[in-house]
Amino acid sequence: MPRPPVFLDHLSSTPVDPRVFEAMKPFFTEAFGNPSSLHRYGLQVREALRRAREQFAFLIGAENADDILLTSGGTEANNLAVKGVAYANQRKGNHLVLSETEHPSVLESIAFLEKQGFTSTKVPVDAQGILRLDKLREALTDQTILIAVHHANHDIGAIQPVAEIGKIAAERGIAFFCDATASAGWTPIDVKAMGIHLLSFAPHRFYGPKGVGVLYRNRKARLVSILHGGVQENGRRAGTENVPAIVGGGLAAEIARKELPQRAEKVRALQKRLMAGLAAKVPYLKFNGPPSGPLRLPTNVSLAAEFIEGEGQLLLLDHLGVCVASGGSCVSKSLKVSHVLTAIGLDHALAQGSIIMTLGKENTEEEMDYVIETMAKVVERLRGMSPMWDEFQQGKIDSTVAPRGVGRSFTEHAAEVSGHREERARR
Repeated sequence: MPRPPVFLDHLSSTPVDPRVFEAMKPFFTEAFGNPSSLHRYGLQVREALRRAREQFAFLIGAENADDILLTSGGTEANNLAVKGVAYANQRKGNHLVLSETEHPSVLESIAFLEKQGFTSTKVPVDAQGILRLDKLREALTDQTILIAVHHANHDIGAIQPVAEIGKIAAERGIAFFCDATASAGWTPIDVKAMGIHLLSFAPHRFYGPKGVGVLYRNRKARLVSILHGGVQENGRRAGTENVPAIVGGGLAAEIARKELPQRAEKVRALQKRLMAGLAAKVPYLKFNGPPSGPLRLPTNVSLAAEFIEGEGQLLLLDHLGVCVASGGSCVSKSLKVSHVLTAIGLDHALAQGSIIMTLGKENTEEEMDYVIETMAKVVERLRGMSPMWDEFQQGKIDSTVAPRGVGRSFTEHAAEVSGHREERARR
């Protein structure tokens, strides 16, 4: 009997917790009312939404459930935060500051605003993906109205110095938005202690359903709606609420807060086992981002195997029952090198060989051992078909990860090959 697949793509989504699924069921059939209705069916679900807001607030340390805005997902929450703050404060200034490793929904929202006269500055990160605080201070001007820095990076798991950023924002009187869609439910978050004015997250990343996103907004942060129609969410987000998903997401948030220490401890141990095993079994392998510890999400393992491409690894691993990602789920179809890997200075050739493994609470030590053995076989097989690996073995080119001091580096050789391909394409 074939073994069940090992799922290591929890950042893209997680299975719905059975407790969450049971809580959602009545809101499809019995409590089906519209929360805007004034009769008993509307009041019934309105109370359920109130309870969910309290659960969401509990997860992130928010004092008031009324500060919770409900959206269709993390992308909408990010769009609302960035555009809503920009439009609300455009008389004060037009300058936005963000890290260069933000999620595409933040990057594209700011790119959209730039077409309307806003300006932005991208703050660099170091080789581990941690924001340069000195460069952040340099980027701020009298026209800056928003600082947007994620809590933890989606690609490489780097946890940002959010509390320090919050202090800088407070010193300058600037709104601070933090995208926590990669970290909420897995690492402690306290919006008050961290000085965060707006924070987004999505329950489907911690065993809740898809179709609901959450945006915390401190009442001191000015925000206008970008979706117009009804008066839902106190006039800041029009549209009938997805009640079943909100109810399920609320319970998932409450469970995540209560079980967070145990979940984090378990996946951290699995992360260390996986990283140590891969390092021992797979030569010429580089881990992207910080080492396992306080600066890295316990769920994330991002790695680059030299001399092969990430897409091939992903497809062959899937064939052998290991599900991973070759980039963020929102951008992986483009097959482009992640902007995050470029930002940390990873060589282009290595970036093309990168994959992302994200762990969940249901993963086991036995699964990690299987992944280690399978990954070693996949890399060996793909390198066996790689002309560059042959040239490396012959001493014609050298490794970028562990140089031997002979020949050109793999990166230089790959760049030359790529240049030849582009020249032939132009012809």
